[in-house]
Amino acid sequence: MSINVLEHDLVPEHEVMKKQEQEELLERLNVTREKLPRILDSDVALKEIKFKVGDIIRINRKSPVAGESVYYRVVVKR
Repeated sequence: MSINVLEHDLVPEHEVMKKQEQEELLERLNVTREKLPRILDSDVALKEIKFKVGDIIRINRKSPVAGESVYYRVVVKR
């Protein structure tokens, strides 16, 4: 039996940003990919989504205080 960890209540939503969205994000934040926080390509939360090393992942975390927080991570090789 296979379990999709992304369906667990404690795992926030992870999604690969489209190339255009990635470029707009980097321009808006005035940073390069190397300056973003990293997520390993072996991270279990990435197991169920299609990504490439160098892609930017958008993570939507639910918060009782803030409502929802968005985080960005760049995929790096383990």
